[in-house]
Amino acid sequence: MVKTYQKFPDVQVMTTAGPIDFYKDVFGKGKWLFLFAHPADFTPVCTTEFAEFARNYSEFEKLGVQLVGLSVDSIYSHIAWLTDIEQRYGLKIPFPVIADPEKKLARLLDLVEENSGLTVRGVFIVDPQGTIRFMAQYPIEAGRNIQELIRITKALIVSYKAKVSTPVNWEPGKEVVVGAPTTLMEAEMRMKLPNAKAWYLMFKKYDELPPDQRV
Repeated sequence: MVKTYQKFPDVQVMTTAGPIDFYKDVFGKGKWLFLFAHPADFTPVCTTEFAEFARNYSEFEKLGVQLVGLSVDSIYSHIAWLTDIEQRYGLKIPFPVIADPEKKLARLLDLVEENSGLTVRGVFIVDPQGTIRFMAQYPIEAGRNIQELIRITKALIVSYKAKVSTPVNWEPGKEVVVGAPTTLMEAEMRMKLPNAKAWYLMFKKYDELPPDQRV
């Protein structure tokens, strides 16, 4: 079972865009990975999610994030479903979808609901070093909030680049949190700074970050 801050499995997968080697084709190109699993093709909630991910695909691209879907359906089922979505809703799905009928990757990521054999509604956000920065599972009955997932992705990218944290309800443009001091001397010096609310809590204005550390 994988955990946050562990390495993402080093595997090759077959997708609707051809084979993908994560460490060569994604992390090796300096990209983040946003992997989301859905229970099954041709299902109502999953269809609405895929449509919304497609509408926001350019946002992920601008962030340098590779969006990838996953389920235990076959490649032929994926092709038929994505074609159906395009024909019915006029939305072309621009990102690859992994076919994992043998459940190899799904089991490595602990995404298989054993009673049904389907993948749960899971999300993994992985940095360019292959380290899992965020993971979550959602109930089959409830669709994901794509805008919230984009917000989390942006927060993780800023934290990764600028070595800061983001406070509650953070949005791009808002203040970030500077790491707490680790010595008594640093704590005493911290309290003399204007942005320090306490020795352990200090904010930094977003526009003070270098442009390449913002999103």
